[in-house]
Amino acid sequence: MADSQLYVYNTLKREREVFVPLHPPFVSMYVCGPTVYGNAHLGHARPYITFDVVCRYLMYLGYKVRYVRNITDVGHLENDADVGEDKIAKKARLDKVEPMEIVQRYTLDFHKNMALLNNRSPSIEPCASGHIIEQIQMIEKILAHGYAYLSQGSVYFDVQRFEKDYPYGELSGRVTEDLQHNTRELDGQSEKHNPLDFALWKKASPEHIMHWPSPWSDGFPGWHIECSAMSAKYLGETFDIHGGGMDLLFPHHECEIAQSLGANGISPVRYWMHNNMLTINGQKMGKSLNNFITLDELFSGNHPLLEKAYSPMALRFSMLQAHYRNPIDFSNKGLEDAEKAYEKLSAVYVLLKEMNWAGTTVNTEIEKVLSSFEKECVDAMNDDINTAVVISNMFKVSSYVNQFYSSGKTEGVSKEAFEKFKNAYLLFYRDILGLLPDQQMERSNEDFDKLVDSLVDLRNSAKKEKNFTLADALRNVLSQFVTLQDLADKTIWKHEKKK
Repeated sequence: MADSQLYVYNTLKREREVFVPLHPPFVSMYVCGPTVYGNAHLGHARPYITFDVVCRYLMYLGYKVRYVRNITDVGHLENDADVGEDKIAKKARLDKVEPMEIVQRYTLDFHKNMALLNNRSPSIEPCASGHIIEQIQMIEKILAHGYAYLSQGSVYFDVQRFEKDYPYGELSGRVTEDLQHNTRELDGQSEKHNPLDFALWKKASPEHIMHWPSPWSDGFPGWHIECSAMSAKYLGETFDIHGGGMDLLFPHHECEIAQSLGANGISPVRYWMHNNMLTINGQKMGKSLNNFITLDELFSGNHPLLEKAYSPMALRFSMLQAHYRNPIDFSNKGLEDAEKAYEKLSAVYVLLKEMNWAGTTVNTEIEKVLSSFEKECVDAMNDDINTAVVISNMFKVSSYVNQFYSSGKTEGVSKEAFEKFKNAYLLFYRDILGLLPDQQMERSNEDFDKLVDSLVDLRNSAKKEKNFTLADALRNVLSQFVTLQDLADKTIWKHEKKK
């Protein structure tokens, strides 16, 4: 395991603290997944890129990570309420298909876009509808401990009763008196003892499509209970990291804490981590404002607010340019700037990948900068996953790589320092930040390799035919771009530009 201390900002404690896993070298991490009733959108990108990088860095530190990300396919009612229509059921009714057809369609779309963004698949991806039994069992425990009540076939969490034993609102910093004062009376709230109470199980109305048998009624689970039940099943009653967007702080994550304490008597999460929000041209993203952009639209450019298409890697890069706890405002200019910056670092990656040490002197300044590159990146990541500083460090060293390429020599740095720097740069770019080189650059590189192979084959044939005039002419051309090595029966080459 790397000799370093990782500090993370714990939302619950509102401070940075040293990350120490519950059962090292194993780390357990749960991230709230999407409700699959529509195409994946920009809002989906940031949390999953953020916690993909967290997972990648933990693995770099030597930890074995069990990363669980759920799929919400039942129980999430419109406006995050306890009354109304299930988001997936409503979409199914409008499209005149079965709800699970909606689930399958948009889960596949989500997976496709996560792959394009180079987000690794989680260790486990459970769905709410596949864990009805676990949710019922957890509700039974909460009822048995006196923190819930049955009302007209539905089961509600009793916030006032819970507050006699535990604080409610600690994670989000909410005070129940203020919440009580600001809560509107809605249809269906007459079932509750208190407007702050939230549904654990809802009795299904006759027209409700998705429902299951339970001890209380034919119905369906509330939105919040799924994460509590599935995280406990796969990670234990207490686990290391719970991630998600700040929009989930209240009520979703607050309710998760209450449910887990109500069922098991212990706090479920040791480190709460939340990424900040994103806006578009200074406004919150929403369909009513016509600034709701799906990932498919972003990658195709097919949206009125987009001036062009943007690649998945340009989007990933733009997310990582900011610290995950800072807000991001998306605009065409911001994306274009991020795209240009990504292309510059991508070009450095492509050059460095093929570059080998070829120097004779050591320059103290160059040696110092390149030798300290990995440590500076590690220090940045240990400072609450500061990817913005890592990217800044990459730009700082890019001039040296371009200088090496232009001269055809890695002058100024020792072989040991160069190899260490090269390995660190490739590792942080590809394995930790999860960036992929620009596909057009890679295709150009592949075409170049094919051209060189053809010219080398032609030269080998010319030599066999004793056409030394042609062989020498080809060597003169090739030597301007690559290093040639004549063997007994053929010539081989490698990427190392000559002066």
